[in-house]
Amino acid sequence: MKTTALTAALTLVAGAALAEPVAYDLDTSHSQIVFNYDHLGFSTTYGMFGDITGVITFDAEDPAASSVEATFPVASLMTGFAGRDEHFLSGDFFGAEGAAPEVTFVSTGIEVTGDTTALITGDLTLNGVTQSVVLDTTLNQQGTHPMENKPWLGFNATTTLLRSDYGLGMFAPAVSDEVEVIISVEAMPQE
Repeated sequence: MKTTALTAALTLVAGAALAEPVAYDLDTSHSQIVFNYDHLGFSTTYGMFGDITGVITFDAEDPAASSVEATFPVASLMTGFAGRDEHFLSGDFFGAEGAAPEVTFVSTGIEVTGDTTALITGDLTLNGVTQSVVLDTTLNQQGTHPMENKPWLGFNATTTLLRSDYGLGMFAPAVSDEVEVIISVEAMPQE
């Protein structure tokens, strides 16, 4: 009887330890943010931000209790045309040399919508302005990385922003105010 009770207690303690949230660092080399917008009705223009750092605290047993924080420099902007990059980084838009050279996202809540999907609400600070946004998120994979041989996470997320909400509305509405944002990140356990 005592052995059975002890085994049950140890199982409960071990189970509780396994259920603890795990902190994962974003894999900067495999994380990016792609955006696109309508240019005067003639084309869809794309750009990308990189150098993303941050932490996902992932609770596999209760994903709604997870959290995410991420930061990236505005100066990591790439659109495929140096002149456009320079204009975007100027005072007309981001002013990357100015007072707000980084973009940050801090989650404030997670609503699980399916086995691998969730809506992550958070505060996005862009160009010195903070607005609440919702990321429609999918857990692509949770498993052992085949080359690193350790646990790994991969997520995709999308949202749509209004440039004008962040003081970046020059040329709107001719150049669309709406910007579609596509995020893809990988993350590894903190060491």
